[in-house]
Amino acid sequence: MKNLMKNTLILIASLFASMAYAQVSVAYGQEPGHLKLTTVVHKEEVTVTDAGERQRQLVEAASVLPGDSVVYTITFENVSDEAAENVTIVNPVPENLTYEPGSAFGPGAEIEFSVDGGVIYGAPEELTVTDGDEIRTAQAEDYTHVRWVMQDELAAGAQGTARFRARLN
Repeated sequence: MKNLMKNTLILIASLFASMAYAQVSVAYGQEPGHLKLTTVVHKEEVTVTDAGERQRQLVEAASVLPGDSVVYTITFENVSDEAAENVTIVNPVPENLTYEPGSAFGPGAEIEFSVDGGVIYGAPEELTVTDGDEIRTAQAEDYTHVRWVMQDELAAGAQGTARFRARLN
């Protein structure tokens, strides 16, 4: 029974990892075909070198168990002959994951979050949620989407990267 439960969790986690690759990031502010987006999901693996140093590396998220962290990396490339202006990348935080505070990364981008399915975005301190009769400041577990708003244009042929980490519930 214990092995069956463990194998079921691994199967569910493997299915999750496969579906995570299908999660679609979206780019706004550009003509169709202006930007090429690729989203990849990895998990972080910690190894110890012969010298006793801990090293972290990203590996394919072939199996993920509850409590494991995954890293979403969105690569975007301007495939047109013109500079891309107002580039905005949006990625949902899947329902069975919790965003890890402070993990969103994107050079040259203002990073915002949504707690309402991507309708309204803001900085963490600006977001609120209604909890029963009470309005409270949103927490990382409330985030439904992460958005990167590029502050500069993206030159023709240039690439950018956006990343965040989330934990499987």
